[in-house]
Amino acid sequence: MESVTRDGVTLAYERDGPADAETVVLVEGLGYGRWMWNWQRDALADEYDVIVPDNRGTGDSDAPEGPYTIAEMATDLDAVLEDAGVERAHVVGASMGGMIAQQYALDFDRTVSLGLLCTSPGGDAATPTPNETQKRMFEVPEGLDDREQIRYKMGPAMTEKLAADDDLLARIVDWRLDSDAPPAARDAQAAAVAGFDASDRLGELDVRVLVLHGDDDRVLPVENARALHDRLPESELDVVEGGPHLFFVEESEDVNDRLLEFLHG
Repeated sequence: MESVTRDGVTLAYERDGPADAETVVLVEGLGYGRWMWNWQRDALADEYDVIVPDNRGTGDSDAPEGPYTIAEMATDLDAVLEDAGVERAHVVGASMGGMIAQQYALDFDRTVSLGLLCTSPGGDAATPTPNETQKRMFEVPEGLDDREQIRYKMGPAMTEKLAADDDLLARIVDWRLDSDAPPAARDAQAAAVAGFDASDRLGELDVRVLVLHGDDDRVLPVENARALHDRLPESELDVVEGGPHLFFVEESEDVNDRLLEFLHG
């Protein structure tokens, strides 16, 4: 575990893989800790220098009072890469992490390529999270314990494939209890997502971009991937059939193959 402090906020990150290899940085989604990349980091670390930070509010990073902004978290990411001595990196983000990745590529000059998983351009170009999904994620029935609440809120992000895997789901719940953002920090991150809009600036990006999305995403519908692809000058759109929001967990081998193929390119 390593860390850097920016404007009084300590930001934690982990690093794996060959020190002399190209760097891939993996950026987390709303509320999630570093655990969410467990399926990708091992696959990438054989040949890449892999950096996985905790966003502010999450895991081993500090949780200052909110609300946060995506631009603020992109600046946090730059502080991590500066501390790690990285001049150029492939930036891969999922969900909110994909928003941070877009903002980072627009505001800083370290980005070699972008991998945008299950994310959105924000603003009027975005297809919003369905009301039913929002209700499920933020309005939990009374009487559920902490573990039951997490499983309930995860419902729209997964399919029966993960829901039926009790052992894996139990491990995920353990990781989430250990490292996910507390309620106030989760709300602060949610405010950052709500205020994000890169749609008018995406045409400025001159890096290769992989837009990777599941077509059964009930959190950020796949129409967001098409909106990104339409606005990015050098993007390729890759849709995973039947993939939910957590498709990088449920279909991890397929996602890893597609991501590695893109990085090799």
